[in-house]
Amino acid sequence: MSRTTSDPALPIDLRDIDMTTSAEPDLDDHQHALDPVPDERRGSTAMHQFWIWAGANIAPINWVLGALGIVLGLSLADTVLVLVLGNLVGMAVFGFFVLMGQRTGVSQMVLTRSAFGRRGAYLPAIIQGVTSAGWCAVNTWIVLDLVLALLGQLGIHGGIAMKIAIVLVVMALQTYIAANGFRWIAAFEKYTVPVTLVVLLGMTVVAWTKLDVNWGYSGAGLTGAARLSAMSTVMTAIGIGWGITWLAYASDYSRFVPRSVPARKLYATSVLGQFIPVIWLGVLGASVATIGQEADPGKLIVAVFGALAVPVLLLVLHGPIATNILNIYSCALCALTVDLKISRRAMAYIVGLFATGFTILLIFQENFAHALDGWLASLVVWVAPWASIMAVHFYFIRGRRIDIAALYDPPGRSRLGDVRWDAVVSFLAGIVATWFFEFGIPSVLQGPGAKMLGNVDLSWLAGALVAGGLYALLGSRREALPGTVQAPEPAAAIGD
Repeated sequence: MSRTTSDPALPIDLRDIDMTTSAEPDLDDHQHALDPVPDERRGSTAMHQFWIWAGANIAPINWVLGALGIVLGLSLADTVLVLVLGNLVGMAVFGFFVLMGQRTGVSQMVLTRSAFGRRGAYLPAIIQGVTSAGWCAVNTWIVLDLVLALLGQLGIHGGIAMKIAIVLVVMALQTYIAANGFRWIAAFEKYTVPVTLVVLLGMTVVAWTKLDVNWGYSGAGLTGAARLSAMSTVMTAIGIGWGITWLAYASDYSRFVPRSVPARKLYATSVLGQFIPVIWLGVLGASVATIGQEADPGKLIVAVFGALAVPVLLLVLHGPIATNILNIYSCALCALTVDLKISRRAMAYIVGLFATGFTILLIFQENFAHALDGWLASLVVWVAPWASIMAVHFYFIRGRRIDIAALYDPPGRSRLGDVRWDAVVSFLAGIVATWFFEFGIPSVLQGPGAKMLGNVDLSWLAGALVAGGLYALLGSRREALPGTVQAPEPAAAIGD
């Protein structure tokens, strides 16, 4: 049945979005996955969000993220400093994107239509879809050697064939969970993350008491410009860069949180859900990497576990699944956002098949640390400009007042316009600025601005300032033009 809402902060009649069915619609099923979620249909809590984001980050990939600083020649102290300060900034911004979803009840890329236009939003949605599908493969690939080492502790040995078999099993499981939607994702994280935290605690104690960690590790003796260059590169890849890569996912899950939940509570639990495991695992990876300067410290940890191999194996396998169910789910939402005529469930299975093939290709790739760092650094090229535009649009130009119904106007007849060129031009300019000041590992990511600064990477800052500043100028001018659609003033802000 159709319903309306009288809440002035959500100016929408759901009948305008063709939600009419013979029965109460499930707003997360394959037919209604993009529909705005009204308060009375939202069942998530702040703690649900904590478990979702914590589960996504209790993954071996973060051991490697921490170890990258050591591999690139930094001291343990410098690596930890970059991890903490960078993620404080990145996660703090992430929390504000979580609040976008709670306030509007729509997914992140649908919300992007408000700034970029009905078809203009295709560009960031396509990039995010490809990125999340690629992450699905990387996250699975990264644990394969560690899984084989743990199985070896149990007397089970194998090579490439076993890796492929593990990929098939893990991909099948995570794709099935993601295809079943938000409720399955929330339940999986809620019931599995506490157990993995206990295992992680045991693993940390064993690693720090049984291994000869060099807590005073001074690195490769980098000083001056070389040290600053390495720190800025790591900051982009695993500090601020890691935090902001999650911005494009945030609203996809917080849209199920009622607006009656205080904003400060939701903000804090979501940010801590990201920050705690990233720092914990990052420091663990960096500290253990001081032993042999390896990019995969998990191999060193495995050697001391013995009887603990089984619970650690479960933790290792849990990591990619907990992360990739978010990647697969959000990728499917991106496909719907660009108006592909396919169900969310079917799209999830297509993403799973693509990621399976990509992971098998990665099995035969080498130079792990540099490949991963290049992948992570490249993400900032588009995320920082897009996020800056969205933050300026939502919090400053629109004052958190979004015409939700207009987001769902059909292409070609949208009150938002098909393409909002002020946002698109700002976005492209921001991407150029990001590349110009980026000093990534692959030479193609090394911009002339970064080289002029002594190989210091300020890509995320340059992209955000250029895109956000240009959009603040152009977007404000557009909103002030006669005939511009304005959403009603809400009666009260979130949490008031």
